[in-house]
Amino acid sequence: MLSLLVFLPVAGALLCCALPAKHARSVNVAFSGLALLISIAVWQQMDLSAGGYQLQQQAVWIEAVGINYHVGIDGVGLALVLLTTFVSFVSAIASWNIDKLQKGYHMLFLMLLTGMLGVFVALDLFLFYVFWEIMLLPMYFLIGIWGGPRRHYAAIKFFLYTLFGSVLLLAAVILVVLKCDTWSIPQITALARQALEAGDAGGILGSVGLSLAAFIAMFIGFAVKIPSFPFHTWLPDAHVEAPTPISMILAGILLKMGGYGLIRIAYPFFPQAAIDSGLVITIISVIAIVYGAFVAMAQTDFKRLIAYSSVSHMGFVTLGLAAGTERGINGAMYMMLAHGTISAMLFMIVGVIYDRAHHRDIDRFGGLAWVMPKYFVLASLAFFASLGLPGMSGFVAEITTFVGAFDGPYRSWAIAALVGLVITAAYYLITLQKVYLGSTPDAYKDPVKYPDASKRELAVLVPLIAVTIYMGIIPSTVMDMYKGFIQTDLVPVLKAALETAGKAMG
Repeated sequence: MLSLLVFLPVAGALLCCALPAKHARSVNVAFSGLALLISIAVWQQMDLSAGGYQLQQQAVWIEAVGINYHVGIDGVGLALVLLTTFVSFVSAIASWNIDKLQKGYHMLFLMLLTGMLGVFVALDLFLFYVFWEIMLLPMYFLIGIWGGPRRHYAAIKFFLYTLFGSVLLLAAVILVVLKCDTWSIPQITALARQALEAGDAGGILGSVGLSLAAFIAMFIGFAVKIPSFPFHTWLPDAHVEAPTPISMILAGILLKMGGYGLIRIAYPFFPQAAIDSGLVITIISVIAIVYGAFVAMAQTDFKRLIAYSSVSHMGFVTLGLAAGTERGINGAMYMMLAHGTISAMLFMIVGVIYDRAHHRDIDRFGGLAWVMPKYFVLASLAFFASLGLPGMSGFVAEITTFVGAFDGPYRSWAIAALVGLVITAAYYLITLQKVYLGSTPDAYKDPVKYPDASKRELAVLVPLIAVTIYMGIIPSTVMDMYKGFIQTDLVPVLKAALETAGKAMG
């Protein structure tokens, strides 16, 4: 079933190629919807109380070097697969009005979906890396061909930053495989745990220095994708130039692949190095949260503001991981999922008004609430979800992360991150006032040029806000998916590494 889920979009891409261009958008919506239904079926087939990887499929692939086609899924992968198929489906609906080179756009969209899904189910390091790289090319072309005026610059910058991270990741992967003599992610994780339990501070690489170097390489490789400070500068350009549906996927899914890599690979492989690097990662996270919020407040471009807000919010992911506590990691995981739906909604909000006004200058808007009331209500809900209003998923993610960070060894730095929450509320409320309230300029009073949200736009925004509210009121539905992994697999290892570090300091 997992192979069907991953490669079904490829069949959709081939069908797009075979049919006339006018059918491409229908094929994209249909196959993205089918992927969502299959992911829900996967959820129903899983026994989350049992823990571990389920629905595994394994076959020899490149026998000479021990590489297998090995896929499987646990609660962490399931949560991100559901997020991926859901955001991709609503993004496919948002792509309905793309009229430039329709065949190419929708084929690349579906290929991108295959790459993203493959990352979250791959249990072989080589297969993981292949899907990681497959995702890069469609995104490069989707930005470079269908983006804004500076699309070529943004696409090249995205490609080079991601390639830089991928090279570091590949170097660390090869080092691990040569030492462990296996490409299997579960086997390497088990070896790392055995080394820690045996009191071997060198871990799977047999050397403290080498393990730390490999962890740093992996952390940078995944941090570029998050993106974490100071590897974030590609993100605002990519978001500003990308078409709206691709910005939704970029913020909603691709950024989460970096956090997933840390949770699935970097931290389980090198728990001792992760704990030893905790203070540095915490400081980087706090800088990202506060710096991202201040820079967002300084923006006049609506889309760039949302882009920098993503830098700020994704800082909570690394902050929770750096704490090494169960609550901190739970909050980090929940932030990835909450931000996935909220950020997709925010970029759609920007796309709706850009389609009408053909600009994103916040200072030129005003009074849109009286012209577009439905759109105003949805935009307000999206803003409040992102600034952490109780009853929304963003609040649950932030409070869980902060409680987990306060439980950890770097409480004073976690307190400093609270500044980011205040600034986040400030720039969202200021933007809400400037864009939607006050008097309406004459240019925006024409109901023909500025109609309220259309049925297609509502079909994108309403499901996103519904999931955001549901996750804010009943978070246990999502948290129960990955609870087993955090409690039995990751946190005990990090606690053991923390105890080992304490003994070494003593």
